[in-house]
Amino acid sequence: MRVMTEFRDQDLSGVRIEDVDLGGASVYGVRLEDAEMRKIEVVGGSARWVQIEGTRMRGVELVDVSISGELRNVVINGVDIGPLIDAELDRRMPERAKMRPEDVAGFREAWSILERLWDESVARARRLPEADLHIGVDGEWSFIQTLRHLNFAHGAWIERMVLGHLTPWHPLDLPWDEAPGWEGIPWDKDARPGLDEVLVERRRHQEAMRGVLASLTEEMLAGEISRDEPGWPRLKDFSFKQCLYIIVKEEWEHRLYAERDLALLEAGD
Repeated sequence: MRVMTEFRDQDLSGVRIEDVDLGGASVYGVRLEDAEMRKIEVVGGSARWVQIEGTRMRGVELVDVSISGELRNVVINGVDIGPLIDAELDRRMPERAKMRPEDVAGFREAWSILERLWDESVARARRLPEADLHIGVDGEWSFIQTLRHLNFAHGAWIERMVLGHLTPWHPLDLPWDEAPGWEGIPWDKDARPGLDEVLVERRRHQEAMRGVLASLTEEMLAGEISRDEPGWPRLKDFSFKQCLYIIVKEEWEHRLYAERDLALLEAGD
């Protein structure tokens, strides 16, 4: 008879694990800094929010693997694949290259593109039964949860960081799943508001973003922002440009996820 062992809130640094069967195990919140792993099999598994940085892998087989995320300085068989993938994605989606703005005109153009694309995505979502917009495909956020998360992102990086509204939160704002949680910041993942209810707050954020971009100057873009008051984000001398870039990236990437899932919902998968 197998006895189930649980390790919770323990410091296992320096532990030696050898010839261990972890089939069906649940692993969460584990740090593997400077760890050495050999003869490891991960077959049919699922990994989310995984950071692999400064790591060398030898004798690796990647077969039937799907990877979605940011790739920088990833060298496979002597080839840095990041620029190759970026070039191919830019070829497939010409607007993607516009999502790396460097100046005021670039940010204004990127935002104009994003608003147009999201208008198309919302129109597409409206053609589905509203109940479908609460379905999380393959364990991901639903369409409405995605919009709620973008509202949270705007609250954090535009309302709080750029505009100085220290507590800009709406009760339906949704942080990312692995967020630590903060006092005074809402986090009701199970709420089921209607699409129009969420869009009211989203349109307010879009208008605020347009206002920021309308008054934006190159000097402002090159500047820094500090928010030392309690809450999140709480950063000192943070790049103004980075605040805007975070929103551009969030809007672009989450729309791709939303479009992917809308296609599956339309197909009934």
